[in-house]
Amino acid sequence: MGGDGVSYGAAAPEGKTWKQIFFGEVKDQLDPSRVLFLGRLAYAEYLKVLQISACHVYLTYPFVLGWSCIEALAAGCLVVGSRTPPVEEAIEHGANGLLVDFFDTAALAQTVVQCLAQPDRYAPLRAQARASAVARYDLTTVCLPRQVQLVERLGSGRRGTDSLE
Repeated sequence: MGGDGVSYGAAAPEGKTWKQIFFGEVKDQLDPSRVLFLGRLAYAEYLKVLQISACHVYLTYPFVLGWSCIEALAAGCLVVGSRTPPVEEAIEHGANGLLVDFFDTAALAQTVVQCLAQPDRYAPLRAQARASAVARYDLTTVCLPRQVQLVERLGSGRRGTDSLE
């Protein structure tokens, strides 16, 4: 899912897209009829794709945790993420998703194959993924009240480091 443009980072060299470069590197090693590039989707369709996905791979290094990881968790995806600090902020290995070393491509491939081969085994992680996303990041019950509390505290002149809980 998504477009061919660059949102973060550098553009691909020689007027190509990163999709062209990386697909070109592996196209002889896979059946291209089994690879789907959906392009940009309307939000409702994007959520439907997340909800039916057997596995969602989320790798980031070094970068902040992106909204798409939280969206995937909230949609009940089984997320296989990189064992990097931003991702570990949202995913606990074996509790609400799975983590692999960012540079260990063999472990990533093995983990994804296991997820695809045994989807029922990971159903509890999918349920916990959604529950953890709602408990920690829900706009109405968590994020917005904390933001309002922060603004009120700053507006009253209190600038302490006390918790916003």
